[in-house]
Amino acid sequence: MASTTSSSRSSSKKLRILLIPFFATSHIEPFTDLALRLAAAANPGATVEATVAVTPANVPIVRSLLERRTHDAAGSEGMPVKIATYPFPAVDGLPRGVENLGKAAPADSWRIDAAAVSDALMRPAQEALVREQSPDALVTDLHFVWNVGVAEELGVPCVRFSVIGAFSSLAMRHLELLASDVAGGDPDPDVVAVVPRFPGPPVRMPRTELPEFLRRKAEVDCSTTNPFYAAQADCFGLAVNTFSDLEQHYCEMNTRQGYVKRAYFLGPVSPRPSPAAVGAGGGGGCTDWLDSKPDRSVVYVCFGSLAPVSDAQLRELALGLEASGRPFLWVVRAEKWTPPEGWEERVRGRGLMVTTWAPQTAILGHQAVGAFVTHCGWNSVLETVAAGVPVMTWPLVFEQFITERLVTEVLGIGERLWPHGAGVRSTSCTEHELVPAEAVARAVTAFMAPGGPGDAARGRVMDLAAKAHAAMAEGGSSRCDLRRLVDDLVEARRAAGGIKSVLAPIENPFHV
Repeated sequence: MASTTSSSRSSSKKLRILLIPFFATSHIEPFTDLALRLAAAANPGATVEATVAVTPANVPIVRSLLERRTHDAAGSEGMPVKIATYPFPAVDGLPRGVENLGKAAPADSWRIDAAAVSDALMRPAQEALVREQSPDALVTDLHFVWNVGVAEELGVPCVRFSVIGAFSSLAMRHLELLASDVAGGDPDPDVVAVVPRFPGPPVRMPRTELPEFLRRKAEVDCSTTNPFYAAQADCFGLAVNTFSDLEQHYCEMNTRQGYVKRAYFLGPVSPRPSPAAVGAGGGGGCTDWLDSKPDRSVVYVCFGSLAPVSDAQLRELALGLEASGRPFLWVVRAEKWTPPEGWEERVRGRGLMVTTWAPQTAILGHQAVGAFVTHCGWNSVLETVAAGVPVMTWPLVFEQFITERLVTEVLGIGERLWPHGAGVRSTSCTEHELVPAEAVARAVTAFMAPGGPGDAARGRVMDLAAKAHAAMAEGGSSRCDLRRLVDDLVEARRAAGGIKSVLAPIENPFHV
């Protein structure tokens, strides 16, 4: 493959952007959606050619999403986004071909995290890919800190793209760098950390609900020279999958505190399905089933594509949904689990359990859905906000307990399903107590009651839905930030025109 020098790049109106997501579907999908947004963001100064780079086992995720988004065959000449690949390294203890957190056994998921941030394991393949592709700009996930330096050596801008909202990202930063009471192995839920120097209502976190890297921070260097935050300060800019009206104070903090040089708030990057697509069976069997239910009557339950839920907890959840008496659509990610005996017959017609992929945006966009029981993954939060559906929160891992505070205490668009004081919740499954069926039934029944907390939350989330759609419309804040990002990258290319890369590109045979 012929390489392109900086001088020839600068003379072309095509802006070539390479995007490199982390190895999780919850990262790959927003990166792919951002690539589609960038490819559509042509301006008088440039047309954009976007390429998403993943390891071979993750290619089907990108292709499937592109097919759903464009209704075209992946790999065709008309596909607006290209796919490039690079090899996933051999990792001790990780089976070959397991290259995604959602495919790893729970005991092995840490191995993918460790490989992702390893300069020795991951950097060589990614650097070879970047040099071979020779892009005009690089958009990298936060894990890959070395890409900032690689881009600088090549004389191209590097933008870091966060698939987690501003609130949770900044809360973790402040807890890591500014809080002295976070680290420790004490699982006592009464030991609480308060996020320091944070706008809005105080954010109090029991230690059990903090991401495990924060609970272990005494074991690592948490000085202000932390490489993660140093890379953030050195890169061309930070892009975030959020919109200003959702997290305004926290968005502004990034530049006001000097954490980044430039900030772009581009979300929600995932498009909302059109009413015609939803009404015409755009969600397949799920929306066909929803068509038979009254408006705002169905409880939708889904815990994302990453963290597994124990068989014992799935049993309690099944019995709780049954006891609630409410219609429900439940997406279950557990290949070997079976419901309690006779359960499927007892809920037949009122409940639908889905064990394969489900079209979440189409489900949330259906008028029959009245509430969403969610793990507070950021993609799900954005999708429920865009759909105007209130939530009951059930966080599981990493930053999800922090995001829950934004949802329930700041935005007021939902309530905790497992109330304060009812039992221990934790980012560690060994500490997390079982939520009993009675608690599930009680919470669902109360939330869905006419005039209850669900109705109050619905009013607030419907207001945010209008703002989300306005942000992505022509002239909206996110649309303007997307155009500003493209303009800034075009200007960076123009300013660097004629300067040849210091290092010659390396040919990479691993591309699609």
